[in-house]
Amino acid sequence: MIALVGAAIAPGIALLCYFYLRDNLQPEPISMVIRSFLFGILLVFPIMMLQYIMQTEWNWTAVWFQSVVSSALVEELFKWLVVYQTAYKHVEFDEPYDGIVYAVAISLGFATLENFFYLWINGMNIAFWRALLPVSGHALFGIWMGYYLGKGKFTEETGLKNRRLLLSLLVPVSLHAVYNLIFLSTEHWFWMILPFMLLLWWFGLKNIERAHQFGSKTSRNRPH
Repeated sequence: MIALVGAAIAPGIALLCYFYLRDNLQPEPISMVIRSFLFGILLVFPIMMLQYIMQTEWNWTAVWFQSVVSSALVEELFKWLVVYQTAYKHVEFDEPYDGIVYAVAISLGFATLENFFYLWINGMNIAFWRALLPVSGHALFGIWMGYYLGKGKFTEETGLKNRRLLLSLLVPVSLHAVYNLIFLSTEHWFWMILPFMLLLWWFGLKNIERAHQFGSKTSRNRPH
């Protein structure tokens, strides 16, 4: 059991530390980050309940529906709502990169408990692939969510702010849906998911740089 718990939580904690330490302007209070991570863990239960109801009570069992709506839309929507309500409106959300920190923390909290359940049911032999694909995937979807939330938070023009907030939900939902559909599209999914994940990492790291640049720009324009 100790090995199972370690294999389940280690990838999420490692990734969370990495993205937290990338905050080189004003690092967030560690208590807020841990709180967001715990919120992500708690999200697993209502999401699993809703997914169960969709599949068994409403008989929405089409594979594409489960991949796009039950998984991608439901999971990213719940994560978005929690980030928006618990972090976006908080006084500690005071620079654009904070959106990435909190969205990634909530996403990794969710991914960590989901990973634990998956390894518990299916065994430890897939722990490496779970860390490499689903856990890091949730973190990368969180980067896109947090990137647009951060830009939206510090955008004064109403129309542009609303577009960025909308993108903070639509982009991670779309990426998550593509991720899921790759596994359904062909038995040679590995040769499609590998470049997809590499592109997600490349754009994710670019978004971190852009968030820092946007933060530096907005901090100079704020009154002191």
